[in-house]
Amino acid sequence: MTDTPRMMTAIGYETPGGPDVLAPQQRPVPAPAEGEVLIRVIAAGVNRPDVIQRMGHYPPPPGVTDIPGLEVAGEIVALGHGVSRHAVGDRVCALVPGGGYAEYCAAPEGSVLPVPAGLSMVEAAALPETFFTVWSNVFDRVRLVAGERFLVHGGTSGIGTTAIQLAKAFGAEVFTTVGSPEKAEAARALGADHVINYNTTDFVTEILNLTAGAGIHVILDMVGGDYVERNWKVAAIEGRICQIATLNGVAEQVNFSRLMMKRLVHTGSTLRARDAGFKAAIARALGQKVWPLIAAGRVRPVMDSTFPLAEAAKAHGRMESSGHIGKIVLEVAEA
Repeated sequence: MTDTPRMMTAIGYETPGGPDVLAPQQRPVPAPAEGEVLIRVIAAGVNRPDVIQRMGHYPPPPGVTDIPGLEVAGEIVALGHGVSRHAVGDRVCALVPGGGYAEYCAAPEGSVLPVPAGLSMVEAAALPETFFTVWSNVFDRVRLVAGERFLVHGGTSGIGTTAIQLAKAFGAEVFTTVGSPEKAEAARALGADHVINYNTTDFVTEILNLTAGAGIHVILDMVGGDYVERNWKVAAIEGRICQIATLNGVAEQVNFSRLMMKRLVHTGSTLRARDAGFKAAIARALGQKVWPLIAAGRVRPVMDSTFPLAEAAKAHGRMESSGHIGKIVLEVAEA
């Protein structure tokens, strides 16, 4: 680390609050621990969990920096003890438990992947959080397979745009819900077979009509609230629902008889607090099965907007407006 500065610019906040609490700070450059690499960050993705953390509702796991940011792309500048799969100078992107909104970020080597051929650093920074999440939940946890019907809510979010493309690439019939005609057009362009504007159409009635009452095999939901009951209504017999967020709050009351009669599986997970080995297994699967699709241009990160690191507050404002289509990324340094 002889060429690495002692201090760096990072985005932090003194107290939880709105986007305006985010501000540049001077922080020590982290030293890579055993099994970690140090990345000079070129770009960092912005994700909904960052917003929830900033609001004070999603604290970092024990021992993790309070600097927000769960995904980065950049160049490896130092190796911790025992690192064997990466080298100084490698161009990489990485899933991290925190610390992405900074000029330097330490990452577990198992969660580090090469920048796919043909992608810029800004595009690569938009990959890890959503691709790790979608692969882990849709393909590992509820095991979507070719020929099944798949529904993802919020089809133009970072998760949604990723889920549509991957489900389509692996042979599913894709349904999604969106909130505007513009977003519906974007979802169709990504390969969604059926797009429902939830502001004008009841998605339960529409999907049951489209499937002649057969319903959906696999549902990925970030909404929660009354969507829990509605997902059960629209699910196929022995359908699988995976919950990865509850943006509309928890369900106050549900009819468990529907879960029983349909023999449904409703599971869920969070990724940030999982151990390094679990995330490394996801990274290996992505490297083998998804990175070649990205390199071939069959799957791409959908980019909404970019902001300089110092304007992280504006990036959070953009996300909270819910007007974005795809990923929001902070540009930290020149590639």
